[in-house]
Amino acid sequence: MPSQEMSVKGSFDVAMEPQKDSDAPVGRMLIKKQYSGGLSGSGTGQMLSKQTESGTALYLAIEEFEGSLDGKVGSFTLVHNGFMSAEIQTLEVKILQGSGSGALENISGSMEIIQADGGHQYTLSYGLG
Repeated sequence: MPSQEMSVKGSFDVAMEPQKDSDAPVGRMLIKKQYSGGLSGSGTGQMLSKQTESGTALYLAIEEFEGSLDGKVGSFTLVHNGFMSAEIQTLEVKILQGSGSGALENISGSMEIIQADGGHQYTLSYGLG
């Protein structure tokens, strides 16, 4: 029987540290996040990005979350895929299937990130079965 989909909301603080890669024509940053709310813990990862002269941009990131979700302790991987042009802006953040551990071993789902008033909020929709 499939698990019921649940969701949690909260906020996070993020620090990004640019990395110098003179051999690659893309930007790379280290990501460090601190989550609060229904998702409580830390995220660490790396982001690759590219912006064209016309302003079209894309970023891809892999983030490892460790902490608790609705009181269940464990970890999982988030995969970010963002695109922006003058006409469109999209962001898809999914939990990597099979990446969960601890009480979050069978987790699946996706995250919506909202930037407002200089901060970051999230809604994580997930299942555990």
